[in-house]
Parts: sequence; C-alpha cells; structure tokens
Amino acid sequence: MQLGGIHHVSAITGDAEQNHDFFTRILGMRLVKKTVNQDSTSSYHLFYADAVGTPGTDMTYFDIPNAGKTYPGVSSISNTAFRIMSEEALVFWKQRFEKMGVEHDEVIERFGRRTLTFHDAEGSRLMLVVDDGKGVPYGIPWETDDISEAFAIVGLGPVTLTVRDAGPTVNVLTEILNFTEIGSYSSLVEGIPEIRVFSTGEGGAGAEIHVETRIDLPVEKPGRGSVHHVAFRVATIEEYDKWEELLRQKGFLTSGKVDRYYFKSIYFREPSGILYELATDEPGFATDESTEKLGETLALPPFLEPRRKEIEASLRPINIKN
Repeated sequence: MQLGGIHHVSAITGDAEQNHDFFTRILGMRLVKKTVNQDSTSSYHLFYADAVGTPGTDMTYFDIPNAGKTYPGVSSISNTAFRIMSEEALVFWKQRFEKMGVEHDEVIERFGRRTLTFHDAEGSRLMLVVDDGKGVPYGIPWETDDISEAFAIVGLGPVTLTVRDAGPTVNVLTEILNFTEIGSYSSLVEGIPEIRVFSTGEGGAGAEIHVETRIDLPVEKPGRGSVHHVAFRVATIEEYDKWEELLRQKGFLTSGKVDRYYFKSIYFREPSGILYELATDEPGFATDESTEKLGETLALPPFLEPRRKEIEASLRPINIKN
C-alpha cells in the first residue's frame, strides 16, 4: 500500500479571528470549512485550502483561546510548507510580506528548491516552496482581489519533523508507512546532521517528510502556533481498512477507525511522540455544502447536527466570513 502524500496539517490558534485574517486575507487561502473540533465541540475547527478543498491543500486550526506560548523543541512538527508555482511568485510573496509586516527570513535553497520561511503573529512556523508541479498535482488556485492565480498557494509542501533520535521515526516512515528516503540537505544549524528527505506516492513537494535531528533541544512544549498532527492521504476505503489492520498487527495503539464525515481517519503516535493521522481523500468538504458556499456557515456532521443549539451556545462568538 502506498500513501498519496500529505493530506492536511492541523495546528493550534488562540485567536480564531486573527488566524482567519492571516490565512485568508494575507495568504489568500480559502476557508473551506468552519466546523467544530469533534472531540471537543466547544472549540472551532477551521480549514483553509485551495479553491475547492482538495486533499493535500488544507491547513487546519483548532481554536483554543487559553492556549499558552509554544516552546519549540524535539518530538514536534516544526515546519509546514506551502507550494507556489514559480520564482516570480516567491518574489511576489517576499514583497507582500514586507509590505504587510509579516515576519520572514531570506530566500534560501532547500533540497534544490527556493524557499522562504515566515511566521504568523502566533509563531506558526511556515514556509513557501517553489514547486515545479512534478509529482502530486497542484491544487486549484483560489484567486483573490490582490493575489492572482499565478501567485496563489496551491497545496501543502514538505512537512518537517524534529526529533532527538531519527532512527525510530525513520523506521516507521520506511518500514510501516512505505516512504522512501530520497536524499538530504544541510541544516542551517552548525554541527547538526543533514536533514533527511522521505517521499511517498507520486512524489514531489506535496509528498515529502523532512526529518531533522536535534540533540541540543528539549522536548517541545506546544501552544499557540504549534502543530497538533500531520495527516497522510489514503486513496480508498479498502486501503483505509487495511491500514488499520496493519498498524495493529505491527503493535501500534491506534484510535481505531474514526469517521470525521468529510474523511475517515486513523490516529497513532510514532516513537518520538509525534501524532500521525491517515485520512481518506473522500468524501470531501462538499458533502454538506456546495462548492460555491464552502465555509460560509457553521457546518456540523450529521452525528452532531441534533446538538446544534447546544454546540452553538457553547462556542464563543466570532466574526469571520469567507
């Protein structure tokens, strides 16, 4: 069985309105689903993606207003990248970040691609990567008033894991999840081993995990801006069932099969403590809303709909629109 690449990345915000402003107004992504954390329904769960919510394009945030500060370290998902289609787009984004006061570093090359790291106001560790479109196809650009299709974000790029001991993490990626090691590149930190690159499915930036070894850091203390988990794409329900069986056979304690309505999931932790999710591509976000209306209202899956009044009463009022 082969995973199809990155499905989504889920992180934490302490300010849903500020988070929404950053991802929609500044980054130009589309809010494709405004729903709740199904495991804690008093918290919003916001999904930002391409024009139609294509699997592999969505960054999601759980709204936890009392979340503390993140103290970066190992056992973490330390960077999430977004794919853009050209060098010209990278120039556009660097100038846009400077104009809008977005904290960012200089453009550098990582694994043969031009990249630009940046942060939102809560310290989310993010990166733009110029991607030639080989491998996992681009998503469908969401054009805004000031971001053209040519410059739009078109999917998730490589996700970086930071661990103290790469061995067990690499073993899960290659021996359990069937990733292939395809190379490495130099770390920006002196004395730190090269960052190793692993790929799955069709390959390319949308199908890569980068593993960084840091023996000099403590375990990360998560908070605002930290990543909760990374999800990998499962093509079919048949494969989804087989993945659950395989993980249990290999001795992993999993969540069991969890129906999220928009996709079906299995959760488990790899040896460094990082949370992985395997998520199906189908049925998708247009299951309960038309593509044209995605993200415009509070969407609840059918098993939560009977509790709508109770859930809405428990949510803090927020003013966000697509």
